[in-house]
Amino acid sequence: MPFDAAQFFAVFARYNAAVWPAQIVLAALAVGTVGLALRSRAWSDRAVAGVLGLFWIWMGVAYHWLFFRAINPAATLFGAFFVLEGIALALVGGVQRRLHFRFGPTLRGVAGALLLAYALVAYPPLGYAAGHRYPATPTFGLPCPTTIFTLGLLLWAERPMPRGLVAVPILWSALGASAALQLGVLEDLGLVAAGVLSAVLLFV
Repeated sequence: MPFDAAQFFAVFARYNAAVWPAQIVLAALAVGTVGLALRSRAWSDRAVAGVLGLFWIWMGVAYHWLFFRAINPAATLFGAFFVLEGIALALVGGVQRRLHFRFGPTLRGVAGALLLAYALVAYPPLGYAAGHRYPATPTFGLPCPTTIFTLGLLLWAERPMPRGLVAVPILWSALGASAALQLGVLEDLGLVAAGVLSAVLLFV
């Protein structure tokens, strides 16, 4: 790993200071997408997919390319994959209308709800308990909590759902294990669990 924990958290601090109050806007959009998925409208599926696409393009550009690349050259490649994921979500769900989000009392539905709750409600206090203080902490709109959120919503997507859409989120969840174990981002253990759970429910 080409950086240490101090450098890693310093990137969060610079990002959070630079983009404020975008974190609040992104979190509000996330809550809104959950509401749209729960109370379906004729246009809601396209809106949810569009917001998810926006999140991934934001993470690729605003985090990976503008901040994380300063300490990790691999962020150039990470950012490209994140932007492609965002375009794919917007294209498949927003233009082609092939994503339909519904909550149901199924294993996938409950698992998705748990991941959404973890990303939006549990992740911040767990980070605080681990000793991470704002602004040097991952906020919503950064890759790990937002990946958990994305996997939660994709578990609500009705079949047939293009399963290639979960490839980048699941691969990122595997990379999250290194941050959780080597850098002390213990809240990212939930990211690892989200990736494993999603892979099992969507592919096995």
